[in-house]
Amino acid sequence: MTMAQPLTLFGAAQRAMSAQLVRMNAAASNLANAGTVTGSEAEAYRPIRTVFAAELDNASGLSTVRVGGMLRENAAPVKSYQPDHPLADAEGNVWTAPVDENAEMVEMLDASRQYQNLVEALSTAKQLMLETLRMK
Repeated sequence: MTMAQPLTLFGAAQRAMSAQLVRMNAAASNLANAGTVTGSEAEAYRPIRTVFAAELDNASGLSTVRVGGMLRENAAPVKSYQPDHPLADAEGNVWTAPVDENAEMVEMLDASRQYQNLVEALSTAKQLMLETLRMK
């Protein structure tokens, strides 16, 4: 039976960076589907959200994050009357994806900033390790 290696700063940062990357991808997917139109309410795109979960490493005592799942928002699509639209239903209605582009940009910028902070923390840790090795 092998014992699990304790989590290090580098492992914790890698997990957090992976989680932020998933968050950025979800926001990008939402932005890509903003303004999409369908012929029924059921077919309309609903924005997705990343759900994070804390994870404790008992060997090191460090807590990190993991992606606990992805949730589809329950936001109602925007119904509009466009009888000339090729996707319009029998009543002339189409449904547009309920994506708030400004909120998605804020989500993406925040995830990007968190990712940059983690890169900076790793860079600082690397520099400190190099300085320690250079000591005489």
